Amino acid sequence: MNKNTIMTLKNSFDALQQTVKDSDVEFWYARDLQQMLGYVQWRNFLEVVGKAKKSCETAGAIVQNHFADVSKKVGIGSGAERPIDDVVLTRYACYLIAQNGDPRKEPIAFAQTYFALQTRKQELIEERLQLHDRLQARQKLTESETELSKNIYERGVDNQGFGRIRSKGDAALFGGHTTQSMKNKLEVSGSRPLADFLPTVTIAAKNLAAEITNHNVKENDLQGESAITGEHVQNNTSVRTMLGERGIKPEELPPEEDLKKLERRVKSSEKKMIKDSELPKIKGRKL
Repeated sequence: MNKNTIMTLKNSFDALQQTVKDSDVEFWYARDLQQMLGYVQWRNFLEVVGKAKKSCETAGAIVQNHFADVSKKVGIGSGAERPIDDVVLTRYACYLIAQNGDPRKEPIAFAQTYFALQTRKQELIEERLQLHDRLQARQKLTESETELSKNIYERGVDNQGFGRIRSKGDAALFGGHTTQSMKNKLEVSGSRPLADFLPTVTIAAKNLAAEITNHNVKENDLQGESAITGEHVQNNTSVRTMLGERGIKPEELPPEEDLKKLERRVKSSEKKMIKDSELPKIKGRKL
């Protein structure tokens, strides 16, 4: 997502924010958010709101403090109005709605970050979106490697063999550096996965090679450690060649922040968001 897109989305979301009267508590109307997130039908968006409420409850928060059903009037022409149902949402409620949307859609991926931040300065949004992309890439790699482990186990390779295959693949991707060699180079402790400290582009490269290996292992019914190792090494070599054509040497890229620490920080931030964004008692008062 480029800076111009981020700025456009930020301005659009900023325009939707409202504040509870005589309070500094922010809120958003669900019907406004519906349009921004690309939902045409109100009933479809309500399904997402319902999932967000369940997530809120699972997190231990009081649903009514973040989702308030209201009725408001809208114009229907010639000065006439009619009441419609709406939902007042806190920042945390909006965040949960975005979390239950499709992150491949730019407005939803943006909203996940926008509502997660207590302050929504553009530079912080850009930084958080980069971290979001890295987390998404890491999750995809985990899924690909889990599938690869299953595929090769079914073809006569045990866990130790999987480790050897993955390390030789890494050596092909990192210009001769094995998994352990890269962990030493980046000062990653022995018990931690290398991928938790890699930049997004490298994680995505490892995932691409693993996905190709998965495909070809099944497509060509490869059997045994030797055949699968050759396939995985070849795929990592091809990916390295592609990166090299764009001036990228994976082994020379600096390490990134530990993803586990990042996840803990995100969870801590979420707890603060829950507490700080609760709606005051609104019965009988104007928003």
